Amino acid sequence: MQRINRDDLRALLETGAVTLVEALPEPHYDAEHLPGAVNLPGELTADLAAALAPDRARTVVTYCSGPSCGRSKVAAAAFTRLGYPDVRVYDGGKADWADAGLPFHGTRAAPRAA
Repeated sequence: MQRINRDDLRALLETGAVTLVEALPEPHYDAEHLPGAVNLPGELTADLAAALAPDRARTVVTYCSGPSCGRSKVAAAAFTRLGYPDVRVYDGGKADWADAGLPFHGTRAAPRAA
């Protein structure tokens, strides 16, 4: 399984050629998620994958709360099984993003003290 770090993810996000997927339950996503992310609250089906990431040529990056959360790896494996050619896992997830003082979107998203 291919991994991606925060700096490489930020560079990829700037290109716009990535589908960023948060693999956490909807309340967690609604509260705060990485900018531009879509939500995968449960099991990935072929129909849901097509809805979340319709362009298979784009890189798919999955993440969850942080290194101790395995949901991003499960989601990445599911995208890979469904034939997505470039799937990566951002192991650091929300914890790493927050540690860097980067912004979140969502109902709880507020500027963080650096």
